[in-house]
Amino acid sequence: MTEQRETTTATTDEASRELAAAVTTWWQAVNDFTTLLEELDDDDWARPTDLPGWDVHAVAAHTAHLESLLVGTPHAEVELVESGHLKSPMGTFTEQGVVARRDASPDQLINEIRESATSRNTALLADPPRDPDAVAPGLFGAIGWSTRTLLRNRPLDVWMHEQDVRRAVGRPGNLDSPAARHSAEYLAESLGFVLAKKVRAPVGTTVALEVAGLPRRVACVAPDGRGRLLAETASDEIDATIHCDLESFLLLAGGRRRPEPGLVRVGGDTDLGLRVVESLAVTP
Repeated sequence: MTEQRETTTATTDEASRELAAAVTTWWQAVNDFTTLLEELDDDDWARPTDLPGWDVHAVAAHTAHLESLLVGTPHAEVELVESGHLKSPMGTFTEQGVVARRDASPDQLINEIRESATSRNTALLADPPRDPDAVAPGLFGAIGWSTRTLLRNRPLDVWMHEQDVRRAVGRPGNLDSPAARHSAEYLAESLGFVLAKKVRAPVGTTVALEVAGLPRRVACVAPDGRGRLLAETASDEIDATIHCDLESFLLLAGGRRRPEPGLVRVGGDTDLGLRVVESLAVTP
């Protein structure tokens, strides 16, 4: 009985540390993002990003929208003009948050992000989340997200949008931050899903993903047809290996622009490897 309690306590402590680390990474990502926004020129806010229909102002407005929802600000349902880049109910939902802030100044958007995030961070520090399976608050819980899913998604979302802005305004950087690594490791967890469900590779197919600076990922299609991640050191019977730098992987997994030629290499079964590369996008 004592051993069982100790195991449960260790598991709970580990989950608490994971959630706390996600909060810390998100908070740093917010600070990095808002600092970048403060450095932009007036013309920069109208520059188009890799996201269809969104300029820098829209990316900042989207971030302000989501951070405000997390502190209880009501979602504003506004009428949208039909647009080709709205392909799902979630896309419509996020676009409403952007359109509702169309007339907000850059300073207003930056302040909204900072004020909402500060309020949320203060609450999370005062009452740290401990149950990763608890239902996420508000609308995020309504779409089926757990606390763990929400807290892992926020640094990913903020950092990816920081990079959207950086590419739009020609200010590359911040590729070695905790949020950059978090985002890459998080997205790499989808390799099994990509291999089995998007590529539809046959049972037994095994692919390795080698992103510079990250642990090697190996995935295979299990007998039940699902993609499974194997031990990092797995090396037997690899059908294809994908090699790339961190930024190229995040461009692909994030569904952004194509990486520069030569930055993504495929070994082994070239056709299979290229099919996986073309299917890596797993963000909406």
